[in-house]
Formats: sequence, C-alpha cells, structure tokens
Amino acid sequence: MTLFPSATQDIPPIGEVPRHIAIIMDGNGRWAKKRFMPRVAGHKRGVETVREIIKACVERGVSYLTLFAFSSENWRRPQEEVSFLMQLFLRALEEEVANLHENNIRFRVIGDLSRFDPQIVDLIRRGEALTAGNRALTLTIAANYGGRWDILQAMERMLAARPERRSGFSESDLSAHLALNYGPEPDLFIRTGGEQRISNFLLWQLAYSELYFTDTLWPAFDAAALDAAIASYRQRERRFGRTSEQLQADSVLERPREGTRSPAAKENA
Repeated sequence: MTLFPSATQDIPPIGEVPRHIAIIMDGNGRWAKKRFMPRVAGHKRGVETVREIIKACVERGVSYLTLFAFSSENWRRPQEEVSFLMQLFLRALEEEVANLHENNIRFRVIGDLSRFDPQIVDLIRRGEALTAGNRALTLTIAANYGGRWDILQAMERMLAARPERRSGFSESDLSAHLALNYGPEPDLFIRTGGEQRISNFLLWQLAYSELYFTDTLWPAFDAAALDAAIASYRQRERRFGRTSEQLQADSVLERPREGTRSPAAKENA
C-alpha cells in the first residue's frame, strides 16, 4: 500500500495551490533558434529557468515538483546534442545539489539509470542521500524515463515481491512499485512549448491531473507564467468522477475543501 493512494481509489486533498506540479520542459531548441543561437544555448538557459521555477514553487507552497528532463526517446536525438545534455546534467549535479540541500529541498531522480555514465549515477545517489531529510520541496528529475517503462518495471517488481501470487492484484499493489511512489499524483501537469501531448510522461500518475498547455518556450517560462498556470488550475472543477451537484451538496453539508469550487462559485469569483 502506498502512502498516497490513487485518485481512482480515493479523493485527494484539494488546495488553492497544487500539492504536486509535473512539467514537460519543452522548447529549449526553438528558443535558441529564434535567437540565431545553437540549440545547446537553449538548454543552458533552460537550466536557469529550472532554478527560477524551483524557487517560485517553494515560495508558493508547492510540495512536489517533477521535471521531465530527458525521456527514454530522447536518445534518438543527434549524438552531439545527447552528449552535451549528459555533460550539462553532470555539471548541474556537481553544482546544484549543494544549493538544493542548503534550501531544504529533497532531490530525487527517476528513470532507468543503466545507460548513464557511472559518475552521473554516483552523483545522483550521493545527492539523494544528502537531501533525504529535507522538507521544503521534493524535486524529482525524470531522466531516461518513460511512462511505459515505469509501468513495466513496477509490474516486474510487484510479481517478484509476490512470486506465489498469480492474480488478484490491485492498483495499490502496482503503484507501490512505481518510480514516483514516494509522492502524491500530480495535481497539475504543465507542458511548455506549444505541443499538446504528454509524451510518455507519468502515464499512470496523470490519470486525474489537470492539464495545462502553454505556447511559452521553456527558457521563457518564469514565475509569472507559473502563476498563470496555477490560476488556471484554481478555476478547474475537480470532480474525480462525481457530479457538480454532488460537489454543491457537499459544500452545503460540510463546507468545501479548500480550492474546490462549484460552478456558481466560479461565476461569482
């Protein structure tokens, strides 16, 4: 059983600020191209945006931030770009983990690390150990991650843990072995760069997340853009399978949970 049950099994807490935000950071290359710069310049600027968004999430009371840094499909990119991204990841691990620790931020990486250089894997593990007790924010970097890979590896671990069992597994049995089992499912999913798809990211966990797509390229995504996404989230009616009438009835009987709005409330807001 996981600490945070699935939204298909229970109704999660609803707040004015999303407890967990997941982001596909898209548009680094296009940002650079528009400025007649090499794609790698966009990736460098993207790291600066990561710093800004981490700071903004802490200030706004977000508890979990998950960033899709490198997908299992990104190995198909030109070799020189992949090599640069690996070096950028290495430098970020060397330079940023200490700062995260100083700011009470927990650092985690999810994904298949088997293809990474041992030096990168060692820095990841040391960073995770160093920051394990921090509580201001849990920052998760998805690297060589794919949603289908995540479900398959969780299934394999689930079966290995119960070899005598052939059937009758529950969602909780599987979700306990997902890579992100230490946090709640994302309340808000953001994709920058104008594309409107989830690209094999957190396929299981995004089942009831609110989706927000913006044309803003990742290097230009700042605290104000994050606020716009959160403002959109606040206008969503999060029913989790229930009807609007049920939400209205609940608001009369027991007062609404923070952040839950009926259609009438939204019209008068």
